[in-house]
Amino acid sequence: MPTYTFIMQQTAAPRRTVSLEEVAADSSAGTLAEARALLLEYGQFILATDQVAGFCFGSLEQEAARIPLNYTERGGGCLIARADGVAAGFVCWRDISSNAIPCPWEMKRLWVRPEARGLGLGRTLTQAVLDRAAHAKRRAVYLDTVPAAMADAHRLYLVMGFTPCPQYNDSPIAGIEYLEKLL
Repeated sequence: MPTYTFIMQQTAAPRRTVSLEEVAADSSAGTLAEARALLLEYGQFILATDQVAGFCFGSLEQEAARIPLNYTERGGGCLIARADGVAAGFVCWRDISSNAIPCPWEMKRLWVRPEARGLGLGRTLTQAVLDRAAHAKRRAVYLDTVPAAMADAHRLYLVMGFTPCPQYNDSPIAGIEYLEKLL
């Protein structure tokens, strides 16, 4: 499984080595545990957010127990971002069906630990999914987000060229916005 390493320079901050690692079924037990922990942290964040109603943590726990299979079995995958060797961010993607665009992916569960925010990991993980989608000849990447709860992520998506689109899933979460990026 490929690991990508690069250096990120932030103003007034020391250089940080950032790497991306694909999470596979045969990843080490440590990597799988880190992926599960990051995914469950994402869920705890959602639950603690007053603006999000209708989120089911139980289904997320089931998803975490099967990482990465619930994504790889649906034509997608998962990535962990590490900052100076420490797991700091996570993202998943999978095939979805769409009547509007053939061959789309859905990006899910983008999460960056609070102590690693400001390093550009959200952008790096999102771009990695977009790059993989383009390489796989996907025509679009969809995502959903709750701007009131995830304002920074929402701004990032818009800056990276995602635009509002019609609802593409049956999410019960209140305040959700649906976005797409055509490739």
